[in-house]
Amino acid sequence: MAELITGLDAGQVRERVVEARERIEAAAQRAGRDPADVELLAAVKYVALDELGTLADAGLTLLGENRAQELVAKAEAYPGAFTWDFIGHLQSRKVKDIAPYVRYIHSVASDSVLAQLERHAPQREDFGVLVEVNVAGEASKSGIAPAELASFVARCPVPVVGLMTMPPAVAAPEENRPHFATLRELATAHGLHHLSMGTSQDYEVAVEEGATIVRLGSTLYR
Repeated sequence: MAELITGLDAGQVRERVVEARERIEAAAQRAGRDPADVELLAAVKYVALDELGTLADAGLTLLGENRAQELVAKAEAYPGAFTWDFIGHLQSRKVKDIAPYVRYIHSVASDSVLAQLERHAPQREDFGVLVEVNVAGEASKSGIAPAELASFVARCPVPVVGLMTMPPAVAAPEENRPHFATLRELATAHGLHHLSMGTSQDYEVAVEEGATIVRLGSTLYR
């Protein structure tokens, strides 16, 4: 397990955020897109709870956590300081725990989660989910198959605002372009706006292919 990130400096994080946003802007412009349509989400799975104030000082406002228990703890420790999205694999029994704290759940991919959303989803206009799609067909990854998307969206009891994918780890970012393009095509076909795709390794390619939310971790902290 990776060690928790501590000792962050707000000035250094701010510089990395500025650089990331400049790269996002350049990638969007290459694709003829409005850079304002792309949100930078800071992934904080490995960021210690006590460091979140530093992220706020660096100007970060949208955070994503992979673990339900940690999301609750971090959100409660900094009430009102951030907008939270859940970005990790979601156990259905944890839906009720995280739902009050999050804007979006990025990783909805099972009927058991849909059942819990039916029971526990908050009645807020800003709450929605993204369906995780396994566009590369990796046996080791979560996500529904593209062919199952239409029926899954139809069964979802809460607003589906977009799609998410976790493509393979690759040597070169360009290798994931086809996967990002596939997700964009699926979203367009189903009238969905948000595309949560792209991490520190490949976010510029993701933006070129239509990402509206990029999930950045190490590039902001290391």
